[in-house]
Amino acid sequence: MTANTITATAAGTWQLGDRTVNRLGFGAMRLMGFEPENTLAERERAISVLRRAVELGVNHIDTAAFYARGIHSSNALISSALGDPYPEDLVITTKVGPGLDPVSGQITAYGPEYLRSQVEQNLRELGRDHLDVVNLRIGGGLDRGTGSLGDRFGVLAELREKGLIRHLGISNVSPEHLREAQAIAPVVCVQNQYGLTARREDDEFIKLCAEEGVAFVPFFAIAGGGEHPAVAEIAQAHGASPAQVRLAWTLHQGPNVLAIPGTGNPSHVEENIAAAALRLSEEEIARLNSIQ
Repeated sequence: MTANTITATAAGTWQLGDRTVNRLGFGAMRLMGFEPENTLAERERAISVLRRAVELGVNHIDTAAFYARGIHSSNALISSALGDPYPEDLVITTKVGPGLDPVSGQITAYGPEYLRSQVEQNLRELGRDHLDVVNLRIGGGLDRGTGSLGDRFGVLAELREKGLIRHLGISNVSPEHLREAQAIAPVVCVQNQYGLTARREDDEFIKLCAEEGVAFVPFFAIAGGGEHPAVAEIAQAHGASPAQVRLAWTLHQGPNVLAIPGTGNPSHVEENIAAAALRLSEEEIARLNSIQ
């Protein structure tokens, strides 16, 4: 499936609070693939990817201030490509949480002031007076955090009351964290690593989120090691790529699942968005489920 006339609307929509988004969105992390000797060309390519994604119906973009390399950041690219003014229907989701120590490169602890500074940094870099959705990310890397998130989530809830944040979400979390956060302020999304061959323990978490009206937003949904023969065979049957099959499977997991595949390649963004129209049979879904 490579037709570039397919748009993100083919995946259907979901409500993030009072904002309607197409379920096939875009993750900005992989925009930061600059080669030192070709920075300008890479920057222009990243900007073209963002603009093409929006042209093809993407109205949900996931980013973070810590998606940065040197003097370049995904936030700055998004602002350059889509700002002044941003499309009215565009929802930009960002996240705050653990940072990297500039000397050691290790994940650092973070407290209320650091969270506030990250929110301010996102506002500044995106050129916005408020942020559509802010996820509190707990833990570091792909390790899910443990313990209470109450104090940290409470900081974001205060900033929401002040109008700097429109909606709140949580990332790298368990169902217990969702319950804790919901007792403090409304939660519109949960963002966890999840995919056909990753973190399938969240199958039930997706259902819980759906019952609560909460979006489940997988990251690294199309990542994987060597491709399983079943994925390759189903892809071939549909004239699709394995990545498109993985995305279609992801979207099939529930009406509240929002896919955010990312790329810095203009042709790949069209391929990813085309997966919004890929429909797998129940037999194919069952076959894919069997390889977990």
